[in-house]
Amino acid sequence: MNPFKKLAGDTAIYGTSSILGKILNWCLTPYYTFIFAPELLAVPTNLYAYVALFLAVLTYGMETSFFRFASKAEDPGKVYSTSLISLLFTSLSFILLVVVFNRDIAALINYSDHPEYILWFGIILGIDAFISIPFARLRLNNRPVKFATLKFVNIGLTIFFNIFFLTICPVLLRNNPDSFITVFYRPEIGVGYVFIANLLSSSILLLLLLPEIFNNTLQFDRKVLKQMLSYGFPILLVSVAGAINQSIDKVLMPFLIPEDQNPMDQLGIYGANYKLAVLMNMFIQAFRYAFEPFFFARESSKDDTKVYATVMKYFVIFGLTIFLGMVLYIDIVKIIIEAKYHEGLKVVPIVLMANLFFGMYFTLSLWYKLKDMTRYGAYMAFIGAAITLLLNFILIPVMGYMGSAIAVFFCFLSMMLISYFWGQKHYPIPYNIKRISTYFFIAIILFIVSRYTMELTPFMKYFSHTILMSVFFVAVFMLEKKELKSLFKTNKKN
Repeated sequence: MNPFKKLAGDTAIYGTSSILGKILNWCLTPYYTFIFAPELLAVPTNLYAYVALFLAVLTYGMETSFFRFASKAEDPGKVYSTSLISLLFTSLSFILLVVVFNRDIAALINYSDHPEYILWFGIILGIDAFISIPFARLRLNNRPVKFATLKFVNIGLTIFFNIFFLTICPVLLRNNPDSFITVFYRPEIGVGYVFIANLLSSSILLLLLLPEIFNNTLQFDRKVLKQMLSYGFPILLVSVAGAINQSIDKVLMPFLIPEDQNPMDQLGIYGANYKLAVLMNMFIQAFRYAFEPFFFARESSKDDTKVYATVMKYFVIFGLTIFLGMVLYIDIVKIIIEAKYHEGLKVVPIVLMANLFFGMYFTLSLWYKLKDMTRYGAYMAFIGAAITLLLNFILIPVMGYMGSAIAVFFCFLSMMLISYFWGQKHYPIPYNIKRISTYFFIAIILFIVSRYTMELTPFMKYFSHTILMSVFFVAVFMLEKKELKSLFKTNKKN
């Protein structure tokens, strides 16, 4: 099969589940903005940032290690069961620690009044870490339909439980104070039901995955585990540093913004607007699900470097299309969140571009994985983490949440550039830098021009923005029309 067709097809299936699922999940953010004040929405924003950090630790690079070793092993089942048993042990150990020390942890991060939040999150983390391997196996075995179905079920349950606890139960209780729901519903839990919904959906997902988990002879190989841990340790460092780059601002803001500037209020506004940039994240995640097994499978192909170069170019084109679509029509996008959150819209273009740089970094990072030089991934991730921490500590006290957005932007820009230059030294790929730079230049110019139309009437503004969007599409077509015609032609030899 034509490799581009296969990558595009897998990305489409993974993308459907990822994008539609995340759009449904994303709808919870505007839903929350109409239910919670910014200082309350800051609570899940803050705690889910901790989740991102700890999930990186609890999976300790095992997902990428599984791909690497299972794709090469004579007995992939042994690799799968070894990694599964390893994660089961560490996940259960973590849950036990949280059960014992949840009050101490809650006091440490300023949630002394709600140690139950920590307990719920501990269980969620343990489950999510454990099931990462069954999901990775579905990807490796090219079973995107089942993968997508389970993801949809999980998102659907999360949305259902949120609406049930945050909307249906309050209405039922208001209309009938003696309703049966008083058995399990307590209004004072409030924002805590966001976490309960997640806990319930993750638990059900675990149950649904049990047939997949046990559809293999469980066998544990210490030698295999040692090799996987050795390979995965730099990936662990990369993941932790990556989680710092993605989430540490939401952890630090309550500590770095002065009390008289309402840190939790700012965090809630920042979190809601940060989520508006999620479309870029959805594209990157869908691409990642397909691309990682794709490039491991093509490692021995003679034309792999040309394929990777072409993939990068079209990744940038699609990413810039998302960027322009969001920023040119931001006035339409903003109506989905409550008006009191609109002051944070200025971070959206910055975060969108930062996430595009992150996606490019991920695409570039194939060189150190294919060359088993994963330590370089750790180096880059830690450089990014250092930049993130430094800029957050400098900018947040002065600029508030805008400082966080700027830190994310420069972090991912730096990592992308470093990965490119190091990659060209160790695994040269003929990326079309001139063409990619041209697309960035066109997109940025179009964005700048759009800022001068903000005072026009809504009709004229959107008409002019549609023209600007069309200019980008025309530029892409004119520059790529020859390649576009041949790119997805059927490979007759196959």
